[in-house]
Amino acid sequence: MLLQLRVTVPEDRTDRVRELFENDPGTAHLAVLPGASVSPAGDLVLADVARESADALVSALRDLNVHRDGAIALTSIDAAVSSAARRAEERAPGDAADAVVWEQVVRTTDADSALSVSYLAFLTIATMLAAIAIINDSAILTIGAMVLGPEFVPLAGLAVAVVQRRPAHARRAATTLILGFVVAIGLTTCMTLVGRGLGWFGTEVLVADRPQTGFITHPDKWSLVVAVLAGVAGVLSLTSAKSGALVGVFISVTTVPAAADMAVSLALGGGAEFLSAATQLGINLAGILIAATITLAVQRAVWRRIPGVASRTVARH
Repeated sequence: MLLQLRVTVPEDRTDRVRELFENDPGTAHLAVLPGASVSPAGDLVLADVARESADALVSALRDLNVHRDGAIALTSIDAAVSSAARRAEERAPGDAADAVVWEQVVRTTDADSALSVSYLAFLTIATMLAAIAIINDSAILTIGAMVLGPEFVPLAGLAVAVVQRRPAHARRAATTLILGFVVAIGLTTCMTLVGRGLGWFGTEVLVADRPQTGFITHPDKWSLVVAVLAGVAGVLSLTSAKSGALVGVFISVTTVPAAADMAVSLALGGGAEFLSAATQLGINLAGILIAATITLAVQRAVWRRIPGVASRTVARH
């Protein structure tokens, strides 16, 4: 797998940047366009590199302060028909599936962790669907709620911020996560009160036998196991550039239904049920966050031990 680095370089550093790419075994294609960049002014360097080499190259470019006076852009290359590309991937240390481009991970999680109207909308709709699933004891609706749940990204963003020691990013992700659930639970409680007022259901929901959704309010050792596995799977999906859609569903199975049960319990006056659901949500969020953080720390430590790569990582910044 190749990434293209498009680097805008001040003229006084072009030779060093060119030498940097030429000396890296993971460089497949290299082009230098003198004076091609207008803003910021400078030369334009285009390099197609193996994913395994990208993190160290970005870190080396940052050491040259290219990111301050110029620019560094990363783009994924879906397919490269080239013998040089094949040789670069063979020569690059490590394996593309295990390579972590930290700068890419940090930027992606931070951008997607912002508290937005769309995030609140998706989380609220997912929580409402889960509440309907609890009231009707419907496994199908529970799955639908899990598909919509967007809380994986801020959880991942918080874990990345902890590992990279970025307190501002951590606060942003935590704010999105907490306020998101507060809004979703609050609006779902209102919806449940409306349904109760219309006579669609009553407090019997709290004591009804729910074989399909009863697990939500029965936290036990398996709740922690599922949360830990979800955290590990989510991080591996994020850092290995695999599709995070299905993993996001896996994450939501441990969070959104519990939040929905909290809302239903609030509306129907089920104090014990609320505490059980809140305990479930707390265990799951803590388990996911701890597992995700440990997984990221292990990945960074292992990748740094591979010769020629992460001795120059984003962790120093």
